[in-house]
Parts: sequence; structure tokens; C-alpha cells
Amino acid sequence: MPTDVFAPAPKIERIRHELKRRDLVVVAKQHVTPAMLRITLSGEAAADFVSLAPDDHIKIFIPAETGDIERRDYTPRSYNPATRTIVIDFALHEAGPATLWALEAQVGDTLSIGGPKGSAVVSPDIAHWLLIGDETALPAIGRRIEEARAGQNITALIAVTGPDEQQDFVSQANLDIHWAHRPLSDAANAEPLLQKLQDIEILPETFVWIAAEAMVTRELRRYLLEQRAHPLSWTKAAGYWVKGKADSHEKFE
Repeated sequence: MPTDVFAPAPKIERIRHELKRRDLVVVAKQHVTPAMLRITLSGEAAADFVSLAPDDHIKIFIPAETGDIERRDYTPRSYNPATRTIVIDFALHEAGPATLWALEAQVGDTLSIGGPKGSAVVSPDIAHWLLIGDETALPAIGRRIEEARAGQNITALIAVTGPDEQQDFVSQANLDIHWAHRPLSDAANAEPLLQKLQDIEILPETFVWIAAEAMVTRELRRYLLEQRAHPLSWTKAAGYWVKGKADSHEKFE
């Protein structure tokens, strides 16, 4: 069933934040799943940390063996102003500098972060959400689900390697989760997600959020626009990573 192309575009407020670099300390480390590592950071420098949208990005700064600083984008999975803690989930899908740092990190280690530069706050009045992504999008998807208000309807379609990588979420929203299983070697192939997506009903005025490998995001976006007639104004899509390129991403307007 095609969505209503005549529905007015939802409001998205773009809010800029003061750029600030913060040095924080690792206070906890745990595996959410075998390939998803959660690290909790804390410190007085987090007192004025601001993150207003579940898909915000911060920059983490990793010292390299060469003496240079590697920079990588990550989603703040959650933030607790009372304890001044910031949680970051690391998908252990490649052996890059951020993954290696996370694997070796110990309680008491320090990490510098910057940002977020800003937040794109989607109208809280949206009743229906469709969230589509892979392991790299799970932190943003999980945060969106857990921060949703009662009465909202959220359908999530997530690609992971298998049942061991599926996560549980606590939410006030009405939640319907679909998992697509495929090996990491197939993470740049949109077909596993497309096959599942064909069977998902998209109600009128559903806001669709997509984040995965850039070509996967492109194919999913094209399918929704061309095959399902979903309005572009009700779609937000991003390539969180690009196969074969380090620290690369793409936005689709």
C-alpha cells in the first residue's frame, strides 16, 4: 500500500551546539552481544554535554601508533546528566583504530570526544516510525526506540549476523522488530533487508529512517521512493559507512 504523497512534511528542527572537546574516563565496559561492545564514559567535562536527537554523532579521538590522532564518528547511545555518563556502543565489525581501542580499553583509561556539532530533531508528533539499519545503526535505532513516547508505533528492520547479535529494548512505544540475518561479508548487499522490507506495511505518514552501508542505504531509499511511493519528505537516509573506505559516510537528501 503506497503512503500518502500529499501528507505535509514533518518538522525537522536543526539545532547547532557549541563545539567542545572533552576528556572522559572509562568507568564501565560490557558486551551487549558478542560483537557489540558498550563503553561508559564519565567525568566533569560531561556536565554540559548536549545530545538532542538519537542519531547525533560525536567524534572520538584515538591516538595511533604513529603519533597521529585518528578520528571516528560514533552515536552517543545514551547520556545521563545526573551521573554525567555517556555510553558508546562499538560494533566490532572491523579491526580499525576505534575497534582496537575499545577492545583494549580498561576502566580508568581516558578518551577524548568532540561534539555533537548539532541535532536534527524530528517532530515528536510523528505517530509511526520505520527504522532500518545494520550493526552500525543499532545504537541510534536502540536510542530512538528507548526514548520513544507512549502511543508511538515503531517498526524496526535490522540486519545482523545472527540471533546472537539481536538486542532487546525497553520502550513505551508499540514496538515491532524484524531481524535480517546475513554474514558480515554480505553487509554491503541490500538484498537481505529488501526481502524483509517487501513484507512490511508502511502506513501513511510514517517517518522512515535508514542508516547502513552507503550502497545499501541507496538501494533501500530507491525502493521506498520508486516501488512503495513513499514521500521523500518523510524519509531520512544516511550511509554510515562505505565499503572499502575508512572513516567515510554519505548523506542522502
